[in-house]
Amino acid sequence: MSPATFQPINENTKHSKLAYILLSITGGTAVTISLLAAPFLSPAFRKICLPYVPATSTQMSNVMKALRNRSGKLVDLGSGDGRIVRLATAHGFEAVGVELNIWLILYSRFSSFTNGLSSSAKFYRKNIWSFDLKPYSNVILFGAENMMDVMEKKLATELSNGSVVITCRFPLPNFKAVEIIGEGQDTVWKYVFRTDAQT
Repeated sequence: MSPATFQPINENTKHSKLAYILLSITGGTAVTISLLAAPFLSPAFRKICLPYVPATSTQMSNVMKALRNRSGKLVDLGSGDGRIVRLATAHGFEAVGVELNIWLILYSRFSSFTNGLSSSAKFYRKNIWSFDLKPYSNVILFGAENMMDVMEKKLATELSNGSVVITCRFPLPNFKAVEIIGEGQDTVWKYVFRTDAQT
């Protein structure tokens, strides 16, 4: 019987396979991170940016103070993770959230489901600029400073007489608030819209 023959291992082949595996893992990780991050980073490339910054518990409390004695349909423009919509729904509002970020929409729907609010809290993946505000008598907006003057025009065009708008972090530049609640980043401004004139 002849002795067994062993083939020498080609070190170059071994190293190239290892490099291919590492490159595949690194590339796959980079693509996955990019796909997950894209919905969060893409607002920075829009003309008017509406970044996702979660509402604090104090802001939420101030919003509900501004909504006292109110009822009916409510829309949260740029609803983020849906916490304002869930809170408003729990207080008897027929509330909907409007958000472009698909991951935040999915999280909002899941959180509403786990909190037993999925039948009453609704979330739409839509652009806030094309979303029709006419059916809503209560509007919540966590906006950016550079969008407030443009938003004023949309609100004035679409809202009916007596509708309430609550802005967080930044006021509307040309309309007079009927109430200001809180201070610093937790400040909210309450406006009652009149179709005749704004001062």
